[in-house]
Amino acid sequence: MRFRLASMTGGLAVGVTAAVGIACAAGTYLYSIHHFNTLLAGARATALTQGELIRAGLEHQMLENDRTLIGRMIETFGKEPQVERVMLLDRQGQPRYSSPPLERGTDLTLRSPTCQACHRYPPEQRTSSRVIETPEGTLLRTVIPVRNREACFRCHDPNHRINGILIVDLDAGGIRTAVNQDLRWMVAGSAGLALLLVVAIAGVVRVSVVRRLQSFEGAARLIAAGDLERRVPITGTDTLAWLGREFNDMADTMTGLISDVRDQREQLETVINSIDDGIVVLDAERRVVAANDAFLRRRGRSREEVLGASCRDPATGLCGAGFCPTQACLQLGERQVRICERTSGEGATVWEEVHASPIRRPTGAIDRVVEVWRDISERRAAEARLAESHRLASLGMLASGFSHELNTPLATVLACVEGIQRTVVDAKGAEDWRRVGESAKVAREQLLRCRGITQHFLRLSRGQGSPADLVDLGPTLAAVAQLIEPTARAHSVTVQVEPGEGQLRARVNEAELQQVPLNLSLNAVQACAKGGRVVLGTAGGDPIRIRVADDGCGMSPEVQKRIFEPFFSARRGGTGLGLFLSLDFVRHWGGDIECRSAPGSGSTFEVVLPPAGRGTPLRVVQ
Repeated sequence: MRFRLASMTGGLAVGVTAAVGIACAAGTYLYSIHHFNTLLAGARATALTQGELIRAGLEHQMLENDRTLIGRMIETFGKEPQVERVMLLDRQGQPRYSSPPLERGTDLTLRSPTCQACHRYPPEQRTSSRVIETPEGTLLRTVIPVRNREACFRCHDPNHRINGILIVDLDAGGIRTAVNQDLRWMVAGSAGLALLLVVAIAGVVRVSVVRRLQSFEGAARLIAAGDLERRVPITGTDTLAWLGREFNDMADTMTGLISDVRDQREQLETVINSIDDGIVVLDAERRVVAANDAFLRRRGRSREEVLGASCRDPATGLCGAGFCPTQACLQLGERQVRICERTSGEGATVWEEVHASPIRRPTGAIDRVVEVWRDISERRAAEARLAESHRLASLGMLASGFSHELNTPLATVLACVEGIQRTVVDAKGAEDWRRVGESAKVAREQLLRCRGITQHFLRLSRGQGSPADLVDLGPTLAAVAQLIEPTARAHSVTVQVEPGEGQLRARVNEAELQQVPLNLSLNAVQACAKGGRVVLGTAGGDPIRIRVADDGCGMSPEVQKRIFEPFFSARRGGTGLGLFLSLDFVRHWGGDIECRSAPGSGSTFEVVLPPAGRGTPLRVVQ
């Protein structure tokens, strides 16, 4: 602070000194010009007076026509102090007398530089005396005409106005020397006065301004350090006093605003900490900026351990997602949702849904990301129960077709057994026993068919399979087509399977995978009119696609927006759970379901799955 104030005082002193110096220099310069002009005017008056006296004396001697006395008079006048030269010229400009004598070659014509000092001006602007600069120095030349009067007519032509010119040159260097000497004394005196003035101003400024500004700076520093009650003492009614009152009013307003902000921050922290969901704020480097109590309890960490830590460091244990939602949010600039499975401190499996939302600057750049962690273990359990209920409902829908499908081979077996019984009773030769063998063969084939049907049905009803199995999609679609065949035949709908090229595999749950195309196929069959067609197919690549297409009634855009909502059904009597659970299954495997439909043009659902070789995040849902 002292350095800043010293700098301000020094700058102010330099400024005042410069201003005073400039003012004194300007005043001294103007005074020197005025003083020189004053002395010059006095010298001119003196020279003119002397010239008139000389002219009068010369005219008297001229009337007496005593040329010797005229020469002595000019010589005497030429020896006067400060008189450089006295000359008498005739009317043609030729020197008649000069003291001291003129040097040979001296030019006194009208075109000479000394004569042009006056004759370059019009007659009305010429004066009787002028300062002339010559190689010998500065001269004050006074020119006095000797006029032709009546007493002179006996020697001079009466038609002439003048008979000659008297020139008196005075040394003006002395005047300039005197002015310079006075100027030096004036500069020295002005410098002393300026120094005293600067010292006095510096003292006044230090007492009246700097010390009072120090109180401003001290108060501002203490307020910034947290002393919100500090104020500037106010004395007087000048500008600084007015500034002090304004400063104090501003401090009062700022204190009120800070108090409001603190209250609002405390209220916000109370609200955030009372939320059961874990909330954490991360910056662009994925360092924790803030976290609520629920998040700290989930991670089993203190606030000091979490704040400033990076979720990229596995040692912190802050991130439980296989694919960080904050990283995806920073890269894509959009809200991200992930479902993660973790193990609690008690060893229980906990499912959490993570929402990552960007916080943008006014420029649009992402400044921070807010993550909300919500425990959805109970919801997952409820979804599992819903899935089981829907699976049983699907089994009930297939029961009629299943019984019809099973009764056909059983009737054939019964007919074969009865034929065998009759043949055995009446058998008389080898031909009869051959027919018995054929009937037994047919009965065996039909029994194997019954076993296959029951195995498919039992596998579907029991939900057999293990998580992340490597499943071949071709046989799975063939089994689904076989299961829905009786229902499709009852609705007069044709089911066609179009497997893709090669063997396509995905790492999924086999029972859940079978349930997804089964749900889509049943919906497709029910959407078709008699004579309709449902096509099941696969397509390789990255990602793998399972396609279920129909030529049924199709859906409007409004219905398409809600088809994956739970308990929403566009069909009378539907549960509204099939598509919801199918999408949930698929997202468990890192995939998605896409839908294309238009009223009257049928619908196409595509199950998008990552290929088995790429690998998917374990138990993470996007």
